[in-house]
Amino acid sequence: MGYLKQMKELYGNIRITDYSYDLPVERIAKYPLPERDRSRLLVWNGRFITDRVFSDLPDLADPEHLLVFNNTRVIRARLRFRKETGAVIEVFCLEPHLPVDFASNLSSCCTVEWKCLIGNLKRWKHGTLEAEFVCSGRSCHLRAEKIDSEGDSFIVRFTWDAGDLSFAEVLESMGHMPIPPYLGRDDEESDAATYQTLYARHDGSVAAPTAGLHFTPALLGRLHEKGIEKAEITLHVSAGTFRPVKSELICDHMMHTEHFFVSRETLRRLRGRKITAVGTTTVRTLESLYWLGLSSAAGRWPAEGIPFVSQWEPYETGDGMEADDALDRLLEVMDHRGVEVLEAKTDIIIVPGYRFRVVGGMITNFHQPRSTLLLLVAAFAGNAWRKLYDHALTAGYRFLSYGDSMLLMPQVEDLFFIFGNDTEV
Repeated sequence: MGYLKQMKELYGNIRITDYSYDLPVERIAKYPLPERDRSRLLVWNGRFITDRVFSDLPDLADPEHLLVFNNTRVIRARLRFRKETGAVIEVFCLEPHLPVDFASNLSSCCTVEWKCLIGNLKRWKHGTLEAEFVCSGRSCHLRAEKIDSEGDSFIVRFTWDAGDLSFAEVLESMGHMPIPPYLGRDDEESDAATYQTLYARHDGSVAAPTAGLHFTPALLGRLHEKGIEKAEITLHVSAGTFRPVKSELICDHMMHTEHFFVSRETLRRLRGRKITAVGTTTVRTLESLYWLGLSSAAGRWPAEGIPFVSQWEPYETGDGMEADDALDRLLEVMDHRGVEVLEAKTDIIIVPGYRFRVVGGMITNFHQPRSTLLLLVAAFAGNAWRKLYDHALTAGYRFLSYGDSMLLMPQVEDLFFIFGNDTEV
């Protein structure tokens, strides 16, 4: 039986229309709250729903769980060029093409190439775009040239005349924050701070890991005082996180590729622990680690290059090992290669029916209807996902990137012993 036929037989009954809901436009939070941790927090332990605020998290988190954060940093990935005709062309940088490594590309001077989306493409049929920008008080020029196409995206070569400026500095000087299109507004200067987690450290994302936007220094300090341990991974969030599912069947949807990095120390700390992931990007990374360990043990890693988890790999491959064994395998490979950080890519799609191997709890915002992120939540919460969303809509929660969030801890039965008002699901 062929791969596609197997997928359709296994997941043909998963229709995206079954994972939709009515989201009134006025419920989409266009701006964050003035205080990050005053956002609302829906808490679910697999049986009860309780309404809290995010600053309550230190009293709710299970001390036995390791909190894992995505420390990626959002870059100013939208570049705007105005032609002599007055037409504005937006070039949205998705991922590095040359050099392909994020750090090397962003630190490069004079010229780089990126895979990009082009806004107002019909107005840029040929030729070179040019824009003037100011950096450190001096005037500089950036040029953009299309050199190839790749599906609905293009490879764009950027060159600039200030040889001592890195591309990261170019983006910081003239780029715009890539806030989600569903906010229905242009980015503002405030978004440079609010659309960034406080612990963001590694440049590369074109969308924020939004579950992390609720944390403040004081809240992180209180978690530490409560003995809640934390660890970090890096997954550079791609624009595919905004891509709606247009196909009727889930198996016909093509997922986006995302690069991630996990240190040897984090891998060691994951072993033998209960894990709560902060955000769906962290969930994708942690679950991908299991499949990387499994594929390495089976001898399926490439001889050269970056290992990769394909979209349907979890559904084609038997388990084969425990989670800790998979992590041990990754540590062995890192020892053999003499590296301190594991770099990999993932296309993984997590849909209802998926069994989580690493993640036992999750903090996540409320996601768009008909999205792969909603599918991931439905896979984790089961049929309760709709009741969770219905409750949030009825109770006045704010939705999407700048909205409120959920703490999903289905295996922590005693989570509500201090609560008075809870709803059984």
